[in-house]
Amino acid sequence: MMNLSDLRNIGISAHIDSGKTTLTERILFYSGRIHRMGDVKDGEDGATMDFMDLERERGITIASAATTVGWKGKTINIIDTPGHVDFTIEVERSLRVLDGAVLVLCAVGGVQSQSLTVDRQMRRYNVPRLAFINKCDRVGADPARVIREMETKLGHVAVPLQIPVGLESRHEGVIDLITMKAVYFDGPQGEHVRVQEIPAEYQDAAARARHGLLDTLSLYSDKLMELMLEDKPIPEELLHQVIREQTIAREITPVLMGSAFRNRGVQLLLDAVVRYLPSPLDRMAYAKDNVNEGAEIALAADPDAPMAAMAFKIVEESFGQLTFVRIYQGRIERGHTYMNTRVGKKQRVSRILRMHANHREDIDVAEAGDIVALIGVDCNSGDTLCSLDQHYSLESIHVAEPVISLAIAPNKTADRDKLSKALSRFCKEDPTFHVRSDEKTGETLISGMGELHLDVYIERLKREYKIDLTVGAPQVSYREAPTQEVAFNYKHKKQTGGAGQYAHVIGRLIPLPPDSPHDYEFESEVHGGRIPTEFIPSCDKGFQSARGKGPLAGFEVVRVKIVLEDGTYHAVDSSDLAFQICARDAFNEAFRQSKPALLEPYVKVEVEAPAEFQGSIVGDLSSRRGLIHGTETKQSFVTITAEVPLARMFGYATDLRSATQGKGTFTMEFSAYRQTPREVQEEIILARKKQLAEHR
Repeated sequence: MMNLSDLRNIGISAHIDSGKTTLTERILFYSGRIHRMGDVKDGEDGATMDFMDLERERGITIASAATTVGWKGKTINIIDTPGHVDFTIEVERSLRVLDGAVLVLCAVGGVQSQSLTVDRQMRRYNVPRLAFINKCDRVGADPARVIREMETKLGHVAVPLQIPVGLESRHEGVIDLITMKAVYFDGPQGEHVRVQEIPAEYQDAAARARHGLLDTLSLYSDKLMELMLEDKPIPEELLHQVIREQTIAREITPVLMGSAFRNRGVQLLLDAVVRYLPSPLDRMAYAKDNVNEGAEIALAADPDAPMAAMAFKIVEESFGQLTFVRIYQGRIERGHTYMNTRVGKKQRVSRILRMHANHREDIDVAEAGDIVALIGVDCNSGDTLCSLDQHYSLESIHVAEPVISLAIAPNKTADRDKLSKALSRFCKEDPTFHVRSDEKTGETLISGMGELHLDVYIERLKREYKIDLTVGAPQVSYREAPTQEVAFNYKHKKQTGGAGQYAHVIGRLIPLPPDSPHDYEFESEVHGGRIPTEFIPSCDKGFQSARGKGPLAGFEVVRVKIVLEDGTYHAVDSSDLAFQICARDAFNEAFRQSKPALLEPYVKVEVEAPAEFQGSIVGDLSSRRGLIHGTETKQSFVTITAEVPLARMFGYATDLRSATQGKGTFTMEFSAYRQTPREVQEEIILARKKQLAEHR
């Protein structure tokens, strides 16, 4: 039986191209999991964790991959997550079930846009983290600046545990500020760790950095403060203890550094993972007891307690569904049956697998704290599995709404069934991937988080399912919203022989503020049985059904609150259906009078390019209706941040390359929905009407 205090569940997260997958590859090599290190851009086999063909071709991580390694008597479950914002759900669901994380930052790029997003996700799930400043061998590397950015941009109390021995081409190793020794990594693959005295030229810098480390840590430990005031030697064990306690409490972020590509600093990072990051025993998980009115229950990482686990990732394979689960309490045994509490169905586990990227080994039992994959379980991402006599539900995963759509159609009628099967599989795997049929045009629309996101799924349809597709131009997911409050008083009356229909609703349609956590709210102020209680939910259902297609251009209506104040009913002719129809028509009528506006998604764009191109980049972003938030110059490069309407960002990669002689790069992520200018709104509505007319 595994000792839970020796288990670590960690994720490796970062901005795109910070070196996460390269770092994971080194971790696998040094822990003895693999015997040859692959690289993301390797011409042979590529990186172990990027096992999809698409990942190897594009040199990016698309799906999070899980593996298990051993280090100095401890077991580490590692999940390597994508850095690209289009695959942010992979990071969300990984962080939801992890106990700790390593935030990888580039020594040159520093804290970049996706670093901010990943950090926000870590805060959402209260995940303690270490930071690893990678690429210290690169031209322009400046770990001190990255640490300052961690404090100013991320709000961390960054505690450097190391300083580099040289930077850029002179980078040789690191100085450990706890042991006050210089550490070098010898051998063709950095496998021999050599510890020496600190070179004379670095002794002053190391002493200053050590003093800063002790100063910061003494704020959290009276014992350490006493020893410092009395000028007594400080035991290493006390430093390790304070760092571990404050890391788990998320008060500090220990910072390590090195170069994964040059095989420097990785072993010390592994030491820090097992030494400072929490085990399942150090983290508290909570579930809601569905039987006991949703009361909150603390889950103990006890293998003998009733089982509770969360399915956080679904992968459909040729032999069936692979369900990745994190076990919070109890144990899962092969051949046993468990309850999916969301649907109330029993599920029998036919196999339990320990994963290593796309390789797997069968095991008979998995216990609290472990992350494994199950075969024979039919469930969705975010479902809770329990012992048969329990009805717990764990907090589900935050899922962002898709912002971009594409119309797709198979070129052969014979491929329709294959396409339907593939799309339903993708929806099950990825909660941010949506499929719907446009009622007016009859087209099949797929929606996702960005161009790359949908591009990957279209490529998978062609490769995995051999479907020849016609793909339409990308379409932005606009929204409609009211801008002023409107009162409504609507009566629905239908009499055509036999039982008629009668319903009458009175109330107000109120715009919600842009920062409202909900797109729709319903409130009933009906008293004295003016509308029977059983018909109030029917009214709510009718209002919600009208919200699906706004009268402006057929887009979803958001930021709206309905207050139902009064109404009347008929003893014979009133029904559930009558009140649904009445509420739907009342909503449409009131919404038209509320001076409705179109909302469009804006994306946060970060462009990095040589400083000489700054003027043309800023001019181009402004011409796309972009709002420039700031520019920052680092040596000969400039970083420009802006907010731009998503509709104006299609094809930007090509435009940026040609404007910067191929030297510019950019990242973008969804920011917010904002009101569209009136003239642009008219253009969009006209284009939408024309599109619908063509399909009639």
